[in-house]
Amino acid sequence: MKNYLVAIWLGLSGTAALAADMGISPQDVYQRIQAGEPNVLFVDVRDPVEIMFVGFTDAVHANVPYLLVDRRQWDKTKGVYRVSQNPAFLAGIQKALKQRGLGVDAEIITLCRSGSERGKPSADYLRANGFANARYVIDGFQGPVIKEGEHAGFRLKGGWQNSGLPWGYKLDPEKMYLPDAGLAY
Repeated sequence: MKNYLVAIWLGLSGTAALAADMGISPQDVYQRIQAGEPNVLFVDVRDPVEIMFVGFTDAVHANVPYLLVDRRQWDKTKGVYRVSQNPAFLAGIQKALKQRGLGVDAEIITLCRSGSERGKPSADYLRANGFANARYVIDGFQGPVIKEGEHAGFRLKGGWQNSGLPWGYKLDPEKMYLPDAGLAY
């Protein structure tokens, strides 16, 4: 019985360690991209419209949305447009890898707004689909929402944008997801 419990504990500890090593700080990602690490694909997984209004870092190699907003469907309960998983997500990742001369063993680092809604789930999805080295940027592009105080509701701490890393509103069309123009990843 004791050996069985130890085996369970070791198994759970390994799972926790695996999950913990999935996250990477914005600073570490930027340093690695600047160093030109050859086996890394840095992907912004946000909807292109969100990127247009929130900002973009040209350090990413490609924009391959994990979830897409469907502007034709309204979620009355949440008061927002419905989102659904991009059916071309895996194909887009494969295309971006191929364009960089990388294989499924490459480290794929995903970036979303906060790290939790699309960043980690997209990395989990990639791992479940054969990309064992998928990771995500902790706190994403803007960081988490501040819960209390005069700045409650704003994203002013953490993430790429609030870490002094380069970003702006100018988008690189060669990196953006443009399905109608045949440039979609």
